[in-house]
Amino acid sequence: MTAHEIVSEHGCFGGRQRFYKHMSEAIGLPMRFSVYLPPQAEEGKQCPAVFFLAGLTCTEETFMIKAGAQRCAAREGLILIAPDTSPRGANIPGETDDWDFGVGAGFYLDATQAPWSAHYRMESYITGELLPLVAGLFNLDLGRVGLMGHSMGGHGALVLALRHPGMFRSVSALAPIAAATQCPWGRKAFREYLGEDETAWRGYDASELMRAQKAAPFADGILIDQGLNDQFLARQLHPHLFEAACEAVGQPLSLRRHAGYDHGYYFISTFIDDHVRHHAARLT
Repeated sequence: MTAHEIVSEHGCFGGRQRFYKHMSEAIGLPMRFSVYLPPQAEEGKQCPAVFFLAGLTCTEETFMIKAGAQRCAAREGLILIAPDTSPRGANIPGETDDWDFGVGAGFYLDATQAPWSAHYRMESYITGELLPLVAGLFNLDLGRVGLMGHSMGGHGALVLALRHPGMFRSVSALAPIAAATQCPWGRKAFREYLGEDETAWRGYDASELMRAQKAAPFADGILIDQGLNDQFLARQLHPHLFEAACEAVGQPLSLRRHAGYDHGYYFISTFIDDHVRHHAARLT
C-alpha cells in the first residue's frame, strides 16, 4: 500500500467525494478515511475543514452516505473529513464480540492496557497523523479546522477539542456521550482500554474536562443537538452534565432539545445544516 490510496471517487454537488486507505504508523494497521472536497477546493482555493467523528458500529462511509452534509459543505466551501471509528484487523480476542466495544468502538482515545494499547490509538491517529496527512494533501489552513461528531463521535469531538487546545477552532456534537464515566458504554470501554483506575478515565470525559477549565475554551460557543425521543438519552448520554459543566466555567453552549427525534441519521440529517453553518461562521 502506498502512503495513501484513493479507493473510490464520486462527483457530488459540484465537488468530489473520495474514500481513502493508507498504512497508519499510529495504529500499526491499514486505516480508511473519507473526504468531501467542495467546488471551491476544486478551484484551488484554500478551504477550511471540519472533521466528523462517527458513532458506535459506524465506518468512514456512514456519515458521508447518510447525513446529506455535502450539499451544505459545498455551499459554505468546507472540506469534510471522516475517519473510521476504530482499528480493523488487529485480531485481538474478543474485539468483535460486542457491538459497543472493540471494532467500531474505539472511543477516540489511546488505550493504555494490553492488548488494546498496541493498536487502539485513535486519539494519536486523528490528532497526530490524519490531520497532518490531510493538511498536506489538501493545503489546509491548520488555523481553520473544526470538529464535530455523533454519539460516541460526539464524545470524541468534545473530548479531543478540550484535550488539544488550539488544534480545533470550532466544535459541535449531535447526541454526544457527554459524560462517559457516568454511563455503561463509557465505563465498559474505559475499564478495558484504560484500566481499573477510574481517575484515569476523567481525562476522556467531556464533562469532567470542561469542569476543569479555568476559562471558556470556545468563546464563540459550542453547539449540541439532542433528540428527546432518543432511546439512549437517559442512560447513556447525560447532556445535562455537560451543560452544567459549561455553566460552571462560563462556556457559551447552545444545547437544543428536540421533541420527536431519536438517535439515528434521520435526526442527524435534519440538523446537519445548522452544524455546518455553525462551523462555517467560525472558520470562514
